[in-house]
Amino acid sequence: MRFFADYFPLVLFFVAFKWQGIWVATAVAIAASIVQIAWFHWRGSVSAIHWLSLAIIVVFGGATLILRDETFIKWKPTVLYLAFGAILAAGKLVWRRDLLAVVMREIALPAPIWTRLTWSWVAFFCAMAVTNWYIAFHFPTETWVDFKVWGGIGLFLLFALAQGLFLAKHVTEPSR
Repeated sequence: MRFFADYFPLVLFFVAFKWQGIWVATAVAIAASIVQIAWFHWRGSVSAIHWLSLAIIVVFGGATLILRDETFIKWKPTVLYLAFGAILAAGKLVWRRDLLAVVMREIALPAPIWTRLTWSWVAFFCAMAVTNWYIAFHFPTETWVDFKVWGGIGLFLLFALAQGLFLAKHVTEPSR
């Protein structure tokens, strides 16, 4: 259920785009993101990731609709990926903490493994940002939407699976 709730705005964006185009899809994504936040709030917890995503979709989606320029909505994933990467990098460089270790506190890993995991996610987010930018501005909008939905989800699942296999070798029993 959480997976569906996380990807609810993206799936509705895709359906609305195929049905009515980028303007309706953008409006639907904004509305669905607001509904998503309300749902998570009702369920008891809204993550910082969801708040950040909502802020970015409202700003970039709003600019798209107000200015009638799809460039803004195409920048949204790139900005979001760079924000995620920057947050993880700042956690490590500025606060000397692996923020993934905080988020995934139920998993016990040696400190060097958390560091490697953090930097691999930073690299992944940067690669996704560049890939989104390239596809958004070098291919037709329909290709970008298909990549944004199916390519993005697929790459995230593959990367998470690879990370899970890597982590399985390093997980230790938590100290009690």
